Amino acid sequence: MKMKESQFELIKAQLKKLTSQDGFYSRILAGIDVDAVQSQEDFEKLPFTWKGDLRDAYPLGLQAVPEEEIVRIHSSSGTTGTPVIIPYTRQDVEDWAIMFARCYEMAGVTKLDRIHITPGYGLWTAGIGFQLGAERLGAMTIPMGPGNTDKQLRMMMDMQSTVLCATSSYALLLAEEIAKRGIGDKIRLRTGVIGSERWGDKMRARIARELGVKLFDIYGLTEVYGPGIGISCEHECGMHIWDDYVYFEVVDPKTGEQKPDGEIGELVITTLRKQGAPLIRYRTHDLTRIIPGDCPCGSKYPRIDTILGRTDDMVKVKGVNIFPSQIEEMLTTVDGASSEYQFMIDHLYGKDICTLFVEVENGTDKEQMEQKISAAFKGKIGITVIVKPVAIGELPRSEKKSTRVFDNRY
Repeated sequence: MKMKESQFELIKAQLKKLTSQDGFYSRILAGIDVDAVQSQEDFEKLPFTWKGDLRDAYPLGLQAVPEEEIVRIHSSSGTTGTPVIIPYTRQDVEDWAIMFARCYEMAGVTKLDRIHITPGYGLWTAGIGFQLGAERLGAMTIPMGPGNTDKQLRMMMDMQSTVLCATSSYALLLAEEIAKRGIGDKIRLRTGVIGSERWGDKMRARIARELGVKLFDIYGLTEVYGPGIGISCEHECGMHIWDDYVYFEVVDPKTGEQKPDGEIGELVITTLRKQGAPLIRYRTHDLTRIIPGDCPCGSKYPRIDTILGRTDDMVKVKGVNIFPSQIEEMLTTVDGASSEYQFMIDHLYGKDICTLFVEVENGTDKEQMEQKISAAFKGKIGITVIVKPVAIGELPRSEKKSTRVFDNRY
């Protein structure tokens, strides 16, 4: 993607500011003459940053403005190590609200909608991000947070919520509960804004069908504001990115070299206006591609593909690299198989054993499903697995991100 002049000017201003003061980037960019960065090609020679760098800066090493300018902090979960603390200025919060309101508008949400928010509040960016955008838009907000499904459904009916904000896992759980309780005629939802985890086409179709909504993918990460830096449009052909606030690159995960538009690689993000904790060339580990050409919706904002997986989601079994997205794609080819699965890898008797639990539709022959799914897995991914079909709803549902791949070898 060619960098715009306006983006380059904002990046140069960020670089000059960050290297003129003692802090995170004065160390990362030590020895680099930022005045010599005069083109996109020069910028692409600057070093990457990654989550490990941000963890090393714990707790407030990323802070790039004086203490009195910080109005809030958010944090990554820290489930896989030291959490990352992200400070925000008042302007950062305002910018985030502006971007999120654009997301709602892209999804056709108006001031007359009632927005039902189920992601968590607190240090996590999700719940408060959805709320910020809704308030900026001027719509009624129902800040439920996660859990207590009985209360969620009662409020959804009594308040006549029209927009559901959720992870795909929790949206599926709610859809199943609505169907189980036979209350679909009392639900007024028309739009679903779904984020925080990748989800396959089969899961998307099931949620849309059972909730009776139009679904939109929202994108973001804690390190870069939170959800709301991009969203899909009604044409479902990628996610539009607010490129007046963030600059995107797609690079080869192994070499770091730029990938041509249209080719899959790792997403790298530079913040253009962020004050509290700016990021330069931050490697997200998310796999996607820049979609060339104009979108049928007419938006001027560029697009990336929906997230295809993560570089750190990959597991290697018997010399074969396996991504969750491959398993999800394989399941779309098997009639009677649900979108819900768990992939277990164990090391027993000196060899790797793979077991795939898959929810299958009621009435299907489980022995036949074993054979069909096993053959599809072998054909698509190239290794043999033990397939265990289970009933719809038998695998665990989550209010947050669902874990579907379990590597028990280590």
